[in-house]
Amino acid sequence: MSKHSLRPVVLVLLLWLAGLGAAAQFAKIAVPFADFRALYSDAGPEFGWLLSMISVVGIFLGLTAGVLVAKFGYVKLLVLGLILGAAMSFWQASLPNFPTMLASRLIEGFSHLSIVVVAPTLIAQISSDRFRGMAMALWSTFFGVAFAIIAWVGLPFAASHGVSLLLSSHALFMLMVACSLFLAFHRFDLNLPISNAPMNMINILRQHIRAYRSPNISAPAIGWLFYTLTFVALLAIIPATLPVDSRATFVGILPLVSIATALIIVSGLLSLMSATNIVIIGFALAASVVLFTFTGLSASIVFVGLFAVLGLIQGASFAATVQLNKTAEDRALANGAMAQMGNLGNALGTPILLAILSIFGITGLLLTICGLYLAGGLAHVLLSQRRKGIVD
Repeated sequence: MSKHSLRPVVLVLLLWLAGLGAAAQFAKIAVPFADFRALYSDAGPEFGWLLSMISVVGIFLGLTAGVLVAKFGYVKLLVLGLILGAAMSFWQASLPNFPTMLASRLIEGFSHLSIVVVAPTLIAQISSDRFRGMAMALWSTFFGVAFAIIAWVGLPFAASHGVSLLLSSHALFMLMVACSLFLAFHRFDLNLPISNAPMNMINILRQHIRAYRSPNISAPAIGWLFYTLTFVALLAIIPATLPVDSRATFVGILPLVSIATALIIVSGLLSLMSATNIVIIGFALAASVVLFTFTGLSASIVFVGLFAVLGLIQGASFAATVQLNKTAEDRALANGAMAQMGNLGNALGTPILLAILSIFGITGLLLTICGLYLAGGLAHVLLSQRRKGIVD
């Protein structure tokens, strides 16, 4: 392989590492959650915001980030986002008082958002037509891989050296990736036009309307909402249904099952059918697997099967942003919309499903999850018909 052909591969891997850093912004708090609760034992009910505060920025500014990157430059905002993330982790490593820690998490939300919008847009831009689907499937694994690394490596590290050193290590990682990307993209012609549109509230509102009215830009994000409403919530709820001695291992395996599906099966299916069709099949299979719980099948088998088919949605959704949108600006908007809907789903999913569980029991919970998957598949079908001009 020539040096010229190798460079895009290196860039894609570096961008994926940036994604790991962004996902670790959640995982570094979520995985050693009990340690942080002990540190901030006086925080009370507000303690939960330590994890979810980072989502607030994405909920309100996800699509706006897609507008900003087209205005101010993709690589510039990505590198700045990584540096900001490193700065926040270094600040958090000092273990400041709880209000200050919350403020740092809010600021960190801007870092996270810039990475998850820019990195997949750049991956799509620099990948060849032949390998673009595979590259996007790789990108889709960043969240699960980061959580697995923190669970299997970071948690023992924090137990031995403390969460402060874990946060410092994350900061160093983000800084190293920022420097590597800055050097790697130096003099690399991305051929990405900069938008001349004015940056004001009217234009941002217009871009929101354009994005969510477009069946091309909005489709991956709308499907992603139904996916994220259940994914993190299931990882929170499933442990209670399993034997105590196998909970940690089993829950650590589930995201890896999705990753394997996204990398191996989705990459192969993309040569046979469109990404949106894979997503629709994934939602249909997920709903079917959930219904198998009523047959008396082992919960462990059902959950492994469920996360396996959820990998179809995971991998193909990011590939759909590329297939449905041909310009870098539209892809940035699509990734921004996915960040917006993903953060909304992550924020609302667990409290909604836990409330349903407490009121209607496990049967109500499972039927609700099944309904969400059917709704996600139906949304994609209707948007596909809009793209074909079948429905208005």
